[in-house]
Amino acid sequence: MGNAYLWTKTLHIVLITSWFAGLFYLPRIFVNLADEKNPEVYARLLGMADRLFRFMTILAVPAVILGITLWMHFKIGRGEIWMHAKLLFVILVIGYHHACWMLLKKFRKGVNTRSGVWYRWFNEVPVVLLIVITALVIIKP
Repeated sequence: MGNAYLWTKTLHIVLITSWFAGLFYLPRIFVNLADEKNPEVYARLLGMADRLFRFMTILAVPAVILGITLWMHFKIGRGEIWMHAKLLFVILVIGYHHACWMLLKKFRKGVNTRSGVWYRWFNEVPVVLLIVITALVIIKP
């Protein structure tokens, strides 16, 4: 397939890995925000969460674009069942990213109603999504 395919795939993997690092860490900040009582510490954590969310969104957009390029241009997984399943889980990842944004907006407004324990469980969702997506790509059931 050539160098263009290999570079596209390489950049896609690096961007996905970086995006997921943010998806793993942002809810950990939410755990601390949910439990924090000190306004100065809360403000610092909120700033960290804001910057991390912006950064992971910047990573997510080209990651998704490169994934679509691999699928549409290089025809990776076209018409195969595993790819349809993977696309469903990618949509769930994008939904999780969106849910993080909505939760962050609540923290900004100071109207969070969820506990640190809830965020600890919420933090496990991207782990499961990454395992399923990776298994689909490697095993191709």
